[in-house]
Amino acid sequence: MKRLLFILPILVFAGLAAFLGFGLTQDPKELPSQLIDRPLPEFALPGIVEGGPGLASASFRGEPRLLNVWASWCAACPQEHPVLERIAKEGFPVYGIAWKDKPEDSRAFLARYGDPYSGMGSDFPGRTAIDLGVTGAPETFVVDKKGRVRFKQIGPISPEIWEQQIKPLMQQLRAEA
Repeated sequence: MKRLLFILPILVFAGLAAFLGFGLTQDPKELPSQLIDRPLPEFALPGIVEGGPGLASASFRGEPRLLNVWASWCAACPQEHPVLERIAKEGFPVYGIAWKDKPEDSRAFLARYGDPYSGMGSDFPGRTAIDLGVTGAPETFVVDKKGRVRFKQIGPISPEIWEQQIKPLMQQLRAEA
């Protein structure tokens, strides 16, 4: 019995050390999305221009598309914006959701930096972003022709991420279409 009392704390310590050691091997930037290979949640958002076109989940059928969640108050969004413009110029449709952003602030941001979006919705209350599992802006989703989420990028899309990860996936999804 005394031997067990001596060994038990050592076993508990070893188990805890193994658990914490495993945690240190994980990349904290990689948050798995529960939406991967699942349909995009249903939404219908108003536009950022009153009476103008909005954005709905039904728009994400027929061809692969990118869905970018952004905001004018987002510090990283101006850095990402030139990459989004490049993506749109390369012929890949980019749609946007202005998250927790006043429509007038969204319009001012796009007037200043340019508008790469094929469609835009305003999610001022933030409900759609919650359904998408958004934790911060910017976040981008690759949606296939059937409306299923195939990839989620947390943080800004850099030229390297575009060329090495997202563009090859978009090309593959187009070939499947």
